[in-house]
Amino acid sequence: MRSTDLEILATLAEELNMRKAAERLYVSQPALSQRLQAIEKVWNETIFLRSRKGLTLTPAGEQIIRFALESLAREKKVKDQLAMLTNEVSGTLKLAVSTVVGTYWLPPMLKQFVQTYPHVQLSLTTGWSREILRCLYEGDFHIGIVRGKIDWAEQKKHLFSDQLYLVDTAITTVDELTCTAKPFIQFKSDSTYDLQIQQWWRQRIGSQPKRMIAVDQIETCKQLVLNGIGYAILPEISLPQEEGIHKIPLYDDHREPLQRDTWLCADKLSVELKQVKAFIELLEQQ
Repeated sequence: MRSTDLEILATLAEELNMRKAAERLYVSQPALSQRLQAIEKVWNETIFLRSRKGLTLTPAGEQIIRFALESLAREKKVKDQLAMLTNEVSGTLKLAVSTVVGTYWLPPMLKQFVQTYPHVQLSLTTGWSREILRCLYEGDFHIGIVRGKIDWAEQKKHLFSDQLYLVDTAITTVDELTCTAKPFIQFKSDSTYDLQIQQWWRQRIGSQPKRMIAVDQIETCKQLVLNGIGYAILPEISLPQEEGIHKIPLYDDHREPLQRDTWLCADKLSVELKQVKAFIELLEQQ
């Protein structure tokens, strides 16, 4: 099968939706449907069942998709090995980073990288640290940038630590948390981050917040704080020169700053790739 057909199958299997897959592949839905019919004709099997709810893999389709994914992985591995034979830094750099890092810290680094190495193709995925580490173990990415305490036995580099702050438009001290009527705004994050906040809260405040607002994104959380709706605990990298809010640094019961560590993780084979080496060297220069 052609590489384009393998990519079509992989995208359809991931999205299980013709419209979304067509958008990702930059083709029309009728053209994609026609190409899928041609692929199924080659295999003489129905790969997907179509319905109003989307696509469902058939048992034969599961086998064919497994073949497509394995073939794409082998092709990518060979391309990486060939790239190592040339002096030019090229190939694909597959990054997986925590959402906070991808939103606030990484963009200036990527700007410098793509300007310095224009022949490298970037693939960037954001998510929770535990999921990133799982995907690294499975070889889905070259580099993972994760937060908190991590368990990684291969290549690991500490990038930075940033302090956690209580932020609000009116509250100026931690002691005011015991009497405020404003809600605590909490964004969805890794379980390690949530545990760190809970431990600090028990040690420093005792009782849980009287009111809470749960949001799914850190930037949504910050905007609600900026508009005076409630208070939050946010990492320093999300608060560059923010005006109109009070930023109170947090400390644990030993008077040590409450911080989040950020790590770069990779496997030993990936760091031999020129594009991976180049990215790591760029970060080390910052």
